[in-house]
Amino acid sequence: MRKFTFRVFAIALSLLTFSCNNSNSTTEQEENYAQENYDKIETTITMRDGVKLFTTVYSPKDKSKTHPILLQRTPYSVRPYGADKFRKNIGPNKHLMKEGNIIVYQDVRGRWMSEGTFDNMRAYIPNKKDSTYVDESSDTYDTIDWLVKNVENNNGNVGTWGISYPGFYSTYSTIDAHPALKAASPQACIGDFFFDDFHHNGAYLLSYFRITPLFGTPKDTPTDTAWYKMPKLNTKDQYQFFLDAGPLSNLNKYYQNERLDNPNLELNDKSDDFFWEELKEHPNYDEVWQSKGIIQHLKKINSHVATMVVGGWFDAEDLYGPLETYKTIEKYNKENYNTLVFGPWSHGQWASSKAKNAVGNYYFGDSISLFYQENTETKFFNHFLKGKGDENSGLPEAYVYDTGKKEWKTYDTWPPKNSKKKHFYLSDNQKLTSSEEKEIGVQFISNIKKPVPYSEDIKMVFTPRKYMTDDQRFSARRSDVLVYETEILNKDLTLAGDILAKLQVATTGTAADWIVKVIDVHPTDPEENNDNIQGHLKMSNYHLLVRSEVMRGKFRNSFTYPEPFIPNKKTEVAIKLQDVFHTFKKGHKLQVQVQSTWFPLIDLNPQTYVDNIFKATEEDFKTQTHTVFTSSSIEFSVLK
Repeated sequence: MRKFTFRVFAIALSLLTFSCNNSNSTTEQEENYAQENYDKIETTITMRDGVKLFTTVYSPKDKSKTHPILLQRTPYSVRPYGADKFRKNIGPNKHLMKEGNIIVYQDVRGRWMSEGTFDNMRAYIPNKKDSTYVDESSDTYDTIDWLVKNVENNNGNVGTWGISYPGFYSTYSTIDAHPALKAASPQACIGDFFFDDFHHNGAYLLSYFRITPLFGTPKDTPTDTAWYKMPKLNTKDQYQFFLDAGPLSNLNKYYQNERLDNPNLELNDKSDDFFWEELKEHPNYDEVWQSKGIIQHLKKINSHVATMVVGGWFDAEDLYGPLETYKTIEKYNKENYNTLVFGPWSHGQWASSKAKNAVGNYYFGDSISLFYQENTETKFFNHFLKGKGDENSGLPEAYVYDTGKKEWKTYDTWPPKNSKKKHFYLSDNQKLTSSEEKEIGVQFISNIKKPVPYSEDIKMVFTPRKYMTDDQRFSARRSDVLVYETEILNKDLTLAGDILAKLQVATTGTAADWIVKVIDVHPTDPEENNDNIQGHLKMSNYHLLVRSEVMRGKFRNSFTYPEPFIPNKKTEVAIKLQDVFHTFKKGHKLQVQVQSTWFPLIDLNPQTYVDNIFKATEEDFKTQTHTVFTSSSIEFSVLK
């Protein structure tokens, strides 16, 4: 929460047009800056239960003054290992590196060179009875305690940061925080694996299948080399591969011998700790997923820790996490310093040193990430770790980028106070109307042999990114995708906040997925193309994907207790789409697409009810006819 005006910051936004040429040049001296200006120490820090965590400390060679400590805890390795081997860049950005901060990286418990057992999104333990009760909060506390007592020339102030999984650990650091922790910046932070990354509203993100071993393959000793192996699928066409593979149960063979490939592992035959097994055995939002979520534990975080939550409007991996992290802290910790930064970025793109800012085909401008690094991120950490550390940081409560107008805005709340709810109805004849018309049902056949692709690209990727701004014309022209759109807008329409689709549907089967996409249809008049657009596309009539989400229909009433559809019975399915900040400009159209497959971004629903889709068989999969009724609506938060 912020309690000041930010006129000065608004003026600073005009500096966003600074030349990218100077910012993008990299000299040999800059490449070696860390090695020439920092000393590197590798050590282990003993946790309260005796487990030793491998830690790398980069300390400025300038010992004439004290410096804050910036800590990142990661499951992805603190490499390069070796006291004489340096990262080219250390810290959140080059400004914080060059200003002189003590930069610390740590392999979390059970990963890489650290001892112990890794637990994927280790559950928080509220009341630790003794030193045997450990979690990421206690590990962070013990680490900070050691650092401030043992690292020379530190000023006693610590900040944490991280992107994606390290962002989760940054969030974790704010709970039962060490008194020295003054600032935390969770960025693209995982909030809950049932809604981030591997699941979306109960649907399994099949596109993540290949990366599963990264999070689940166990190890029993510290190691500086990768002990996990990604499955080799021997194809560049992920759509055809997963279509030919059939049910999820047919993918088991890619992980059956994963543990046997490492002769140093002496483990029993069970693989409950292997992430693939965890996914398979827990298809519902049960106590396992509920315990691992961090959002519910943010209702009371330490008031001495300032937070700045950062995310990208086009982050395909972790969009739920940062938005829910900010909102939960804001709701339950009203006296805390808590701010939000959201820009036109894909996953972690704000940390890029590149001047050009584009997501997929869509270009947003130059130096956007560089401006953020210098004028927002650096300013935040400096204020709380070197400066007064009060609420008057000079930064706004919400610093957000309008992805339609392509400009930054500042607000003292998020969503902005001057927004209101507005309903549009999915009316007949492909119309998106502001009032409900006579109800009819519009049908389409959902053919499990020809699911709707999420991208028209022929590719094989570990994690999806580009599709978040993809042109949606390819899907709008399919018979199994329903399209609804407004007339050409005669004035700007700005959406600022979350979106709630309230579908009224029916199916001839007992199960179905429902996908809603919000799209900005550009004018047909030729628009200037950019260098990023694919050769077969034009910006003329470009269907920009603004926001999209899936709901696995059996979870429509409860993520914990799924239930089948009654064939041909009209049923309500509500889908919360994450926040947007996008202006549909005059001359554009607002379009909504509704479909029931989105392949292979998500796995294929059998369309007949099964308790566990991971164990469905070929016989469970049936083509069905779905109906969407014109009483369906979509609720937007519209800026007045």
